[in-house]
Amino acid sequence: MRIQTEESRAPKPSLRLFPPALLRTLERWTDRHFAFCSRVKVDPNVLTFLGFLAGLDAGILFFLGRPVLAGAAVVLCGALDVLDGQVAERTNRRTHYGALLDSTLDRYAEFFMYFGLAFYFRESWRLWIPFWAFLGSAMVSYTRARAEGLGYECREGFMQRAERLVLLALVSLAGPPFGIFDSAATAVLVLIALISNVTAVQRTLLVRSLERRRNKEDRQL
Repeated sequence: MRIQTEESRAPKPSLRLFPPALLRTLERWTDRHFAFCSRVKVDPNVLTFLGFLAGLDAGILFFLGRPVLAGAAVVLCGALDVLDGQVAERTNRRTHYGALLDSTLDRYAEFFMYFGLAFYFRESWRLWIPFWAFLGSAMVSYTRARAEGLGYECREGFMQRAERLVLLALVSLAGPPFGIFDSAATAVLVLIALISNVTAVQRTLLVRSLERRRNKEDRQL
């Protein structure tokens, strides 16, 4: 029987690129819409699918060279991603299937966003950067899922999905009016590609640290 100390059980605050207060503000914004979804008994899986459609729409709009509209679709995708989880939890409709569907469609939505950006940059060397950004984004999700499958809580990382969507939305909405979308989007995609892969490494090293701590506690029993 393993006896864990309070320190080893308690989750440590996750390091994030954006301050937690900003993320909590975004979540409070979605709270305003939760009551309505709860009253009309919206299925959280429907919200998940709508979020996927918003991500797909963002990719198509990037593909068509409409970054401002694509940015609005990214915002909607992110809002629905938060909302579906809240509705599922607060209406006691959280299921394993719903969690798997949410994670799966999130990955597809991000793929279409990055693919749309790659096509937008198809005549430039920049077209390769979105693929590296998607690789890093996928590895962030994979390392968390694999760690949790091994029994470790793994939420560390500077470049999680919320940060990636906020950065894509900001550059898409603010870049075109100033005529700097191409250069700003390139910088943001490079940032996502680099830091998301660093996040995957962070999570891998975190599991190593947690395993060593667990083994040390076992030896002390």
